[in-house]
Amino acid sequence: AAGRAGRDMLGDSLQNLANGLDTISYRVPLGVCAGIAPFNFPAMIPLWMFPLALATGNTYVLKPTEKAPSASLLLAKHLHDLGLPPGVLNIIQGAKPTVDGIVTHPGIRAISFVGSNQAGEYIHDVGSRHGKRVQANLGAKNHATVMMNDADRDSTVKAVVGAAFGAAGQRC
Repeated sequence: AAGRAGRDMLGDSLQNLANGLDTISYRVPLGVCAGIAPFNFPAMIPLWMFPLALATGNTYVLKPTEKAPSASLLLAKHLHDLGLPPGVLNIIQGAKPTVDGIVTHPGIRAISFVGSNQAGEYIHDVGSRHGKRVQANLGAKNHATVMMNDADRDSTVKAVVGAAFGAAGQRC
């Protein structure tokens, strides 16, 4: 998806939408975007967040969980070593006061969150009230499984147990 970002940012135009009426849309970066990431996949989930924001011309503030802060620091270090300019990807550490700063800061235009229902509802509510675009993926547990009559029961049960309890039960 990040490879398409430049082309997709071009916008659209419709000629002669009505008599003498053309319409043109421009896609422009939002500015500063932020991500608040959970502990269970400390590299993977930030990699869902900041690459698209950077590829579409935004800067990014990433707050990793205080339980696993190092993966995000390593990702940022590698990008800086490859030439990403200072200030484009910023890592901040902290707990709820740091989240409060993100959701209320007037310079942050959009927030991406993955984590618990309680935290996500708070981030969505407060961030939205402060005029931010908020994407919140909350408490994604896969509690329901439908097994068809012709399914291999043993392999299906093993797959469901692995999906539910892999990563110490902290997997979505």
